[in-house]
Amino acid sequence: MTKEVPLPRQKRIALVAHDARKADLLEWVRYNQGTLSRHFLFGTGTTGAMISKETGLPVKLFMSGPLGGDQQIGARIAEGEIDFLIFFWDPLEPQPHDPDVKALLRLAVLYNIPTASNRATADFLISSPFMDRTYQRIVPDYLSRLRQIADDDD
Repeated sequence: MTKEVPLPRQKRIALVAHDARKADLLEWVRYNQGTLSRHFLFGTGTTGAMISKETGLPVKLFMSGPLGGDQQIGARIAEGEIDFLIFFWDPLEPQPHDPDVKALLRLAVLYNIPTASNRATADFLISSPFMDRTYQRIVPDYLSRLRQIADDDD
């Protein structure tokens, strides 16, 4: 069972980067500042504050990733309050909060959220014609599935 969930015209975009990738994300944000200014931005503590300070774009801040910010964003994805994830993660450096990172990426896939983990993918996503219009996202209907399982158990 699936359901359609509309992504609004103005996307709610989470911006996250590991320390070694923060400069890359900031450069990408600067390059795409005009487009990003038409959307709502969210970020983990250090990354979001850096983007806001360096670009003047308003960014709603969550905690730093290792302190729970990745989990906060994951929760917002599950609650339908984040539509888009740009997460420049570092594949070469082990992270102390790696389980949180994996959980965030798992939720993005689970809820069919457009996700970019590198600049090339982020460039393709941000230049998509879907960025400035609504889009019907197909998501598994997990609640109906749970109800069906419960009914089958009766």
